Amino acid sequence: MSEIIQNTLYLTTTGTFVNRDHLTLQVEVPVYAEDLPPEQRSRDKATDWRKVAIPIHHLESLCAFGQIVVTPPALDLCWEHGVAVHFLSEWGYLQARMTGVADTSVTLRRAQFRVADDPARCAAIARAIIAGKLQNSRNSILRAARETELPEERSQLDTTAESLARQIQELGRWTPEDLAAPKSLDALRGAEGMGAQSYFAVFTLLLKQQRDPFAFATRSRRPPRDRINCLLSFLYALVRHDCLAALTCAGLDPFVGFLHAERPNRPALALDLMEEFRPWLADRLAVTLVNRHQVGPEDFKLREGGAVEFTETGRKRVITAYQERKRENLNHPLLDQNLRIGQLPFIQARILARYLRGDIKDYVPFIPK
Repeated sequence: MSEIIQNTLYLTTTGTFVNRDHLTLQVEVPVYAEDLPPEQRSRDKATDWRKVAIPIHHLESLCAFGQIVVTPPALDLCWEHGVAVHFLSEWGYLQARMTGVADTSVTLRRAQFRVADDPARCAAIARAIIAGKLQNSRNSILRAARETELPEERSQLDTTAESLARQIQELGRWTPEDLAAPKSLDALRGAEGMGAQSYFAVFTLLLKQQRDPFAFATRSRRPPRDRINCLLSFLYALVRHDCLAALTCAGLDPFVGFLHAERPNRPALALDLMEEFRPWLADRLAVTLVNRHQVGPEDFKLREGGAVEFTETGRKRVITAYQERKRENLNHPLLDQNLRIGQLPFIQARILARYLRGDIKDYVPFIPK
């Protein structure tokens, strides 16, 4: 399999302007006075501009966070060369995804839609996704249990790991008749919810440093209500972007899923695919950033109404760390190949496509060793 290099341009500075010059994107990034509050920043208040030219063939996607201007000629250049443009809120919520006419397999999408209309096959895929997510969550907890020196914390972590192991074993006992039973998908979603609740109940114990400023109480989003949820939500948004790109490249419709319910403007299949990546990629990176003091309380700000969001500096630090993490290598146990982490969503999307075509018997989620 040829190597996939995912080059993504992240635009995070308010007032950034992107235009076209032949086969190049011309990016103008404003420079603001340090004492100018973020909410008052706009193009007319810039003290200087940083300009950079990026050849379009160097890019595969573009992510614009907040108030970013991408001109119609620049969009047209992106569409001509298959570069997807994503518009996100300042804290990473996907608002729009713009692409040109997709060059994808009609037969693959027809197979995807047929499976999506078959409750038993939907349940089979959902079970595999959930089992992969729970196993990856359990591995993170076992790792934390090995590293802690406090017996009480180790006991809590071991108890949670055992609970997740029982849930995984229970999923393995499902028969084809169970999968075809009415409301089987609802039961599987309930199992996933129980596993997530157990996992997040001990999530704070994964943090070795900065526990007070990053204490985890409950999962909150849209908007996040504390620093750790802000960090997790932002990382999930980055993973979701990669899963969207991977599914589109594989020829699948990212809005027709199997585990997550279909809703307008909801990329259900991208949310399905990212479940197995949440614990070991997004959550693990969040824990690492906190434990190594690569992010701190100074990288967040509180908005009116209780919402917490990143400062511009904090957002850039997380994006940089995420991109560096994607350049690291892991062995894919199914393919027995050493691959960059940035390739893995593409590999899993292709494995899913092979399952939908009937080339393989089951979809196998990625579980790093």
